[in-house]
Amino acid sequence: MDLRYKDLAAKIMLGHSERIARLFAMLADETDADLLLAMPDQAPNLAAKLNLPEEEVQRRLDDLFRKGLVFTSRRTDPPTYRMSRDLVQFHDASILWPEAPRKFLDLWREFMNEEWYDLAATISKNVAKPFTRIIPVGISVEARQKILDFESVRDIVEKSSNLAVTKCTCRLSMHNCDRPLDNCLQVNRAADYNISRGTGRQITKQEALDILEESEKAGLIHVTINRPEVDHFICNCCPCCCQTMPVLIEKGVYVVDPSRFKAVIDEDACTGCDQCHERCYFGAIDWTDDEGSISRVKADKCMGCGLCTVTCPEEAIVMEEVRAPDFVPGAA
Repeated sequence: MDLRYKDLAAKIMLGHSERIARLFAMLADETDADLLLAMPDQAPNLAAKLNLPEEEVQRRLDDLFRKGLVFTSRRTDPPTYRMSRDLVQFHDASILWPEAPRKFLDLWREFMNEEWYDLAATISKNVAKPFTRIIPVGISVEARQKILDFESVRDIVEKSSNLAVTKCTCRLSMHNCDRPLDNCLQVNRAADYNISRGTGRQITKQEALDILEESEKAGLIHVTINRPEVDHFICNCCPCCCQTMPVLIEKGVYVVDPSRFKAVIDEDACTGCDQCHERCYFGAIDWTDDEGSISRVKADKCMGCGLCTVTCPEEAIVMEEVRAPDFVPGAA
């Protein structure tokens, strides 16, 4: 393989991965690779560096933007172009490439199955806090304590200036289940990016709320960026395709933070129907006795997603605050 592609993989700290180099090679020809390696820069400077006509460089930049390899900063005039800054951005952007062939998506699936688990374990040991966090489901926000704006999916949607929906990149590439695909919400700047790229459809706030409710009913967990300003995405994650959930469930590797809440079951109201057991992916619910008559929550395993509240026929489950607001990095 041309060394350019290994150099591109190295720019996102994965120079050792032959699969990542192959993914770059499927997206970019050798001239495109030279462009990417010359970034960040503006189109006229890139044209001069590579001794290419500026019109050709701009055409290539537009194509690389559509493929998810190039990102644009309009803080400069003309704009400055840069390539993906890390694996997560490369994954999420490139998989939404509208013309992505199945073999490209299958190579991503192979990488996630063969390399991601070990990489996730390394990342979790070397970062102070995970990049993402769970947000409780919308129905569960009738908590015993006030839910803050940045941890209420409804408030995030209501306060947004622009919204779009894209396909879930994880289920699109992994296809381990048949849960809904068109339900990854893009908020504000992320919505602008995906609409301009042609990978997202602009939606109303009511459409977004409907998507969130449908996702909750389908057993999907809301996940967003791990800071108070939700200006990027609300993913709706399944336990079998997502970047974060399988490594947590199967390996105990925390690459996603829990919410600030945990589920609490009213034992007097619980009838032991066991629906909450089926809804919990984290093994956080068991029985108070050998008879299996009343359910209880194992606090140390509860991630505070609230999925168990959605289908409880007795409304016996509420969410209780167990972590201070500053558990979310940057929160007061």
